[in-house]
Amino acid sequence: MEKLADTQYTIHSLLQARWSPRAFASTPIAEQDFFSLFEAARWSPSGGNLQPWAFVTAVQGSEAHQKLVGVLMGFNQLWAKNAPLLVLSMAQRERSEGKPNPSAVYDLGQAVAHLTFQAESLGISVHQMGGFDKNLARDVFGVPAEYELVTAIAIGYAGDLDTLSEELRTRELAPRTRKPLKSFVFANNWGEAVPGAK
Repeated sequence: MEKLADTQYTIHSLLQARWSPRAFASTPIAEQDFFSLFEAARWSPSGGNLQPWAFVTAVQGSEAHQKLVGVLMGFNQLWAKNAPLLVLSMAQRERSEGKPNPSAVYDLGQAVAHLTFQAESLGISVHQMGGFDKNLARDVFGVPAEYELVTAIAIGYAGDLDTLSEELRTRELAPRTRKPLKSFVFANNWGEAVPGAK
């Protein structure tokens, strides 16, 4: 299913096509594509080149996949169980010398963004979730205390909308929307829209 963004200005076609579906096919992700996704994350920028990100992956059919579905909250359990790959993303909040790394979560976000657009280039969809029990996930997957769990991520190929409940199917079919640029891109001072911005 295609849901192109109705952009006001020209953007790259991969960015225009990217969205976060909930209907996933159970088709496994090829090994080469799996590693390609995380290679893209590996080469994203980070403050001081600290690369503070880490990922726990779980492929469908594994015990880890079942456990990861188990830490998801609400509707996320209903649809994410169909994704062939589930991932926990996390950021190391301290540098090796014990000093805080204030850009760690930002850097993780960049890594996941790179992974997301690599996925889009391969015809693979990504849906990030904040709705999961971080404390339970830490216990279940043995995540060290110095890492902050940030998102759970469903990755896979587009699936059949009939696998979703009526409520989720309605969300899936809803048009994509975004705030206008003039509401968050300012010139000179806070709240002063850039002249000509839509």
